[in-house]
Amino acid sequence: MKTMKTQRGMTLTSFLVVAIVVGFGLYVAMKLFPMYQEYYSVKAALKGVAQEPGVASMEPGKVQDLFFRRLYINYSENVKPANVKMQRVNGGWNMTVNYEVRRPLVGNLDVVGKFDTQQELTLSGAQ
Repeated sequence: MKTMKTQRGMTLTSFLVVAIVVGFGLYVAMKLFPMYQEYYSVKAALKGVAQEPGVASMEPGKVQDLFFRRLYINYSENVKPANVKMQRVNGGWNMTVNYEVRRPLVGNLDVVGKFDTQQELTLSGAQ
């Protein structure tokens, strides 16, 4: 007498559900990646400015000019001069960059990233 073997594995429907979930996750990641790539470019530009010789004694406008030149090289388009604040601290400046990026996701849903970073620009260099 023959015994019936049961098939095991994923059905087409369950495969499609998994594919849709993975596809949506990749889609969201594609929207988020440029936002975070720009954030790390901002942090790198801040560290680069902090290592400039004599940055602690420069005028705020000159420091911001150095910062935005570095951002221009990295094709940053979301950070504007209004997002950059300079505050005098002992022996230099404290530069704060606070900005928001909004990207459309699906229909009327958006992905919003709020980024805030700061760097001390002192005579002793980057800290």
